[in-house]
Amino acid sequence: MPYIEQKDRPDYEKPIEQLNPEKAGDLNYILSRICADYIARKGKNYANLNEVMGVVACVSQEFYRRVVAPYEDTKIAANGDIKGFEM
Repeated sequence: MPYIEQKDRPDYEKPIEQLNPEKAGDLNYILSRICADYIARKGKNYANLNEVMGVVACVSQEFYRRVVAPYEDTKIAANGDIKGFEM
């Protein structure tokens, strides 16, 4: 779950705000470097690699749930649903 305690968030806000990816490749590089640095600090073993894979998967799912799905719902409402998918 990405919801760390409020008191811990300020430590991350300024560095995150200073990042300014312009393209998808930039964003991919930044996220990959964060993961690589995490593994470099924690050690390269199955548990740590699996931990990062789990986090990346959860980030993807949470982004889809919170951002993509609601956006898609607005497009369904605006343009109509796919035949057979109507609920």
